[in-house]
Amino acid sequence: MRRFLLGATALFLYAASAVFPASAQDWPTRPITIVMGFPPGSGTDVVARILQPLLDKALGQRIVIDYKAGAGGNVASEFVAKAKPDGYTFLLGTAGTHGINAALYSKLPFEVEKDFTPISTLVDVSNVLAINPKAIDAKDVKDFIAKVKAAPGKYNYASTGNGAGTHLAFAEFVAKAGLDMVHVPYKGSPDAIQSVLNGDTCCIFAQVQIAMPQAAAGKMKLLGVSTKQRVAAIPDVPTIDEAGLPGFESYTWFGVFGPKGLDPAIAQKMNLAIKAALADPDVQKKLVELGNTPRYETIEQFQATVTRDRAKWADVVKTVGAKVE
Repeated sequence: MRRFLLGATALFLYAASAVFPASAQDWPTRPITIVMGFPPGSGTDVVARILQPLLDKALGQRIVIDYKAGAGGNVASEFVAKAKPDGYTFLLGTAGTHGINAALYSKLPFEVEKDFTPISTLVDVSNVLAINPKAIDAKDVKDFIAKVKAAPGKYNYASTGNGAGTHLAFAEFVAKAGLDMVHVPYKGSPDAIQSVLNGDTCCIFAQVQIAMPQAAAGKMKLLGVSTKQRVAAIPDVPTIDEAGLPGFESYTWFGVFGPKGLDPAIAQKMNLAIKAALADPDVQKKLVELGNTPRYETIEQFQATVTRDRAKWADVVKTVGAKVE
């Protein structure tokens, strides 16, 4: 009888472990996947790679980056929205995936707020107006505006995809400056930047961290940053506001989300791991040198950011008349 009871107890415990997942106190017990909707070499990828070793250390498990590029980040967002909320699948989202896309796309297979658990922001990202001097020889923002106005419809500008922050920033710039330009969307930063370098397009609103190496190599010229303040990594580049288009401001953020239904204790653990990673002096230095501003937020603060930015970008989408079916 004793042997029977011991066997029955062991069988019950085994069955229970199969039905009930490990508690949040034990999490994580295996590698964690962070999915991103943009290709290797993109701005999100650069930031993720900087934070990856610190998150590995803080969580005691390996962080795996999984690329699911397409539809302005919607492919990755849908994947995570439908993922099991067990703490092993997260999304590296952006103001585009969780602010812009809700207004830009007529229909999405997920709700940008209801189907995700916000974890924390990572960085604020400034864009910079970068040109190929061989495609448009402009000395500054005012000269760029003048040259484009003198040749309506002649100049094409690149973006990292329909509805991406780079697209809407340039579209807003075009609208406010009264320009006639053609938008050419690409699937991520590498292809968009290459189009400018090839001269297929003349210019792009690129993330600072992506444009700086090309400028340093003399292949691009940086005319103005999109934020109200200059960027520490390129202090000699003026803001667009001060360089020729008063009142212009546009920036985005990167952040981490889990699927809806994620255990609040796991969400909090991930949030604190991000906080620890962003507090590391070497990480801060690397991010700032690339033109990013590290920004940690609590779960509640991040939720408020998403809600606020949905409204903000809806206004921008309406202003520029952008739409994706």
